[in-house]
Amino acid sequence: MELLNKLTQAFATSGSEEQLAEIIKNEIRDYVDEVYTDALGNIVAHKKGNGKKFMIASHIDEIGIMVTFIEKNGFLRFAPVGGVDANTLINRRVVFQNGTVGVVSYEGNIDIKKELNFSKMYIDICASDAEDAKTKVNIGDTAVFEGSFVQNGNYVISKALDNRAGVYALVNVVKKATAPVFDMYYVFTTQEEIGLRGAKASAFSINPDYALSIDVTATGDTPNCPVSCVKLGDGACIKIMDKSVISSPIIRRALEECASENNICYQNEILSFGGTDAGAIQTVCDGVVTGAISVPVRYIHTPCETANMSDIKGCIDLTVKFISKDYISK
Repeated sequence: MELLNKLTQAFATSGSEEQLAEIIKNEIRDYVDEVYTDALGNIVAHKKGNGKKFMIASHIDEIGIMVTFIEKNGFLRFAPVGGVDANTLINRRVVFQNGTVGVVSYEGNIDIKKELNFSKMYIDICASDAEDAKTKVNIGDTAVFEGSFVQNGNYVISKALDNRAGVYALVNVVKKATAPVFDMYYVFTTQEEIGLRGAKASAFSINPDYALSIDVTATGDTPNCPVSCVKLGDGACIKIMDKSVISSPIIRRALEECASENNICYQNEILSFGGTDAGAIQTVCDGVVTGAISVPVRYIHTPCETANMSDIKGCIDLTVKFISKDYISK
């Protein structure tokens, strides 16, 4: 739990993932043959093997906001970095990489129900004027939600469980999969939230035969929410489709067989919005046989994302078993 806490609280907006990258490298370097960072900042951990090349990707970046203009009175204008909903920012605290804290609010003369958008919002860092503000932040600086890590029984609540839950799972896979039957490339990808960019570059370089993405997915277990069969506590999700990918039926069936053989609870997942690194990996070079495993998470892209540790453990167990035996070419 300490590691998941550390991962969620690290600063890693898209394009500024260095702090989290160092934590991950320190966690995994003793379990693989080599670790390197590519031009986009992806961490690639290679565990050499005699089988086909297998890439598992989990993105390390989180959504945030970027300063675009500093008003004369010291208030900051900003733009979203990734899929930020303006409504989730109202009167919320955000934290810059240097520790500066600001409050996001909106102009007092607008109808919040009809006119709220990012151009009508600002960040208050308690600066007296523009010069004072510039001693704290600069144009182009990014901030993330302030959202502390809370354990509530078997549940965890935090900012950035999208996708630190997946990162935590993959770090544990690296440590636990002592004898994979493939030539393994564990990739902790950057800039997923702004277009799956890191995954595309790393997959092009590795050119794997098979690939998995480990990410989060939305649930359908809260009052009057959109219909979905995914629930917290019901196990790891085997993705069928999202907006970026239709999973390879070869991988999907193999994952289902692996889960059944090893008595691992799982859910089938169809996500009607959003995408994952699997969507970028699947189409590189001459195509990659690609699937995805997901951690169910409530309140995605908010400061209080919520997950169940048993689901995260299920994702770890399923992935470890899947790469420790060749279920794909049977």
